[in-house]
Amino acid sequence: MTTTSHPQDILLGAQAAAPVLPVCDHFSGQPERMRKSLQLQAQMTAELGRCVFDVTLDCEDGATVGQEVAHANAVAALVREHAAAHPDARIAVRVHALDHPAFVDDVARIVGQVGDKLTHVMLPKAETVDQVDWVARALDRAYGPRLPLHVLIESPAAVQQAFAIAAHPRVQSISFGLMDFVSAHGGAIPASAMGVQGQFEHPLVLRAKLEIAAACHAHGKVPSHCVVTEFKDTAALTQAARQASQRLGYTRMWSIHPAQIRPIVATFAPAADAVATAAAILLAAESAHWGPISHEGVLHDRASYRYYWQVLQRAAQTGLTLPDNVRRWFAEDGQPVASHC
Repeated sequence: MTTTSHPQDILLGAQAAAPVLPVCDHFSGQPERMRKSLQLQAQMTAELGRCVFDVTLDCEDGATVGQEVAHANAVAALVREHAAAHPDARIAVRVHALDHPAFVDDVARIVGQVGDKLTHVMLPKAETVDQVDWVARALDRAYGPRLPLHVLIESPAAVQQAFAIAAHPRVQSISFGLMDFVSAHGGAIPASAMGVQGQFEHPLVLRAKLEIAAACHAHGKVPSHCVVTEFKDTAALTQAARQASQRLGYTRMWSIHPAQIRPIVATFAPAADAVATAAAILLAAESAHWGPISHEGVLHDRASYRYYWQVLQRAAQTGLTLPDNVRRWFAEDGQPVASHC
């Protein structure tokens, strides 16, 4: 089979060309928890054959007030140490907001020292695309233009700028900051909207989530859903992840406790019957040289083939075992053979 028969080459032209990222982004800020999070990532990578969650080391909320420099130095040292033992680790850092005095120091001490070992930088409290552009240039000066930027939108004004921010070429993903978004309304939104159920019911919160997801999909970026603070309630977490992924269009979600990681990954993974259907349709399409086919009485062509290829990609991305007859389309690490992500 020639390389041109690979689905990644055939099924071009879809607008949804977002980069392939793990479906879970785990945040950790306390020194011992940061180390344990990275160890868990390495263990699960060995178990599943690919990395299914990022670890974002948190300088914004993780640093003790007055100890920001020491925290930044500790983060840089930990990144250097862990990356030396696990060169394929996916490690990111959340720096302080642009208007915080520690922002410049975070960039210099972390990005400037270990930028080559980071997958991306998370910028909190972004309000405008001009701020995003300024931060991108600051990262370039500290390390270089190859480091992706993830943006955290946390206010009503920032939601209005979601499409402009998503269009910025350095932005890879946008996250929604639920707690700050609710607080930014000055009491106009009740505290219940920060809960695992209320955040899917309040109209202003839902509108913000949908706006961010739509902006990301319009510009080929990854929408990342906010945290669920009720970390001991696995059923509630699973329900929230299901609503985020199946109703609101999010393809990634934050975790703030190790117990949340596996439920998020499992919920964002496609069901076994969906994977089997996708494999059957794409194999029939390949046999038809990617022309139209009929599968179980339903017509399909390249418009639907793109969707089913994305199902298989998500299955590989979440560590599922792929059907034997489609594994040849994927490299050993679970990525599509033709992917450059």
